[in-house]
Amino acid sequence: MDHHALKSFALEVIVTQVEAVIGLKQRIDDAFVHACELLLGCRGRVVVLGMGKSGHIGGKIAATLASTGTPAFFVHPAEASHGDLGMITQDDVVLVLSNSGETDEVKNILPVLKRQSAQIISLTGEPDSTLARHADVNINVAIETEACPLGLAPTSSTTAALVMGDALAVSLLQVRGFTAEDFARSHPAGQLGRRLLAHIRDIMHSGDEMPTIGPDASLSQAIVEMTKKRLGLVAIIDSDKKVKGVFTDGDLRRAMEQSLDPHDTRIGDIMTRDVKTIEQQALAVEAVKILQKHKVQGLLVADHKSRLLGVLNFHDLLRAGVV
Repeated sequence: MDHHALKSFALEVIVTQVEAVIGLKQRIDDAFVHACELLLGCRGRVVVLGMGKSGHIGGKIAATLASTGTPAFFVHPAEASHGDLGMITQDDVVLVLSNSGETDEVKNILPVLKRQSAQIISLTGEPDSTLARHADVNINVAIETEACPLGLAPTSSTTAALVMGDALAVSLLQVRGFTAEDFARSHPAGQLGRRLLAHIRDIMHSGDEMPTIGPDASLSQAIVEMTKKRLGLVAIIDSDKKVKGVFTDGDLRRAMEQSLDPHDTRIGDIMTRDVKTIEQQALAVEAVKILQKHKVQGLLVADHKSRLLGVLNFHDLLRAGVV
């Protein structure tokens, strides 16, 4: 077995497919925009059809559309001829994938789809094919060459169709104003669901669990409070519970390096005043971004008047499965 040859073959496949995807840039044209308009105006569902490898790609595109705000499902063209056409109504938009545009199972049901007045969008590599001519709009996904050296196995063509499907789905997502919380509603299970559904209020420490101290307290008192609550920080608040600063494990190490007297040092003089806070209704994943961006281990939760509501650290996010 020639290891160098294997690597060379693999690189050729990757380069060929990358070139096929780059070639799609010139296909984002008026036809693409028209297809988006049909999908946005759809009063029913988007029905995706495709045979063989196109069917596998079609199933993925349908799933991506459905999870990003465009209700969609996949129908097998062969099954459609045996009853599943009843799943398609005149309010639906049908997205049909066929690289040749001449797939028999697809051509057989085109007349029925037209009689039902369902609007048809085609993704084909042959703009002059039967499918493209009968579609209300055709998106050209033609490629120069398949990555398969025999030119037979669908490789670059299926990649191109998949990427164009993603382009449609994400474009629609943006226009609809689809948010992370919208996404979470269709992904409630597993780590993804936890990341998207968990809010700060669900995992923060509140009440007596919060390590707090006043600005006039001593460094030694701050150390005691930090040690007692075991969150790696202490929030410095005034009598109205407004956040004035924070003192962390890192601040403590720096104080020790300066040989500060724990009993005579006022915590308000050495606390960090530039405090990073987050609102309790924010998604927990937003806390991860803040912690990573500012390279800190803990975060204070405050309301719009800077009043302390809770405290959380990186370990809380880990336990909640957000990280």
